[in-house]
Amino acid sequence: MKAERGFDKDTLAENFMMLFEECGELAKAARKSTGLKMAHDAATQDAAAEAADTLIILLGICNILDIDLEAAFRAKEEKNKQRTWN
Repeated sequence: MKAERGFDKDTLAENFMMLFEECGELAKAARKSTGLKMAHDAATQDAAAEAADTLIILLGICNILDIDLEAAFRAKEEKNKQRTWN
């Protein structure tokens, strides 16, 4: 998908910058959905679409780093089950 859309040459640093940008857009969409004050000229964001964009970029970063995100998630959850949460 990245190659098809022309993003396959982006560096890891560029991917992180895009991730941070998408996180900002997700935050703006969350602000909007909770009714917090926003500038009148702020672009309208859809939280679901911004969450999907964030996930797409995170998966791309995981591919660059050769991380199996599902396996990492499951392993982390097993560790979390052993923790005491306050």
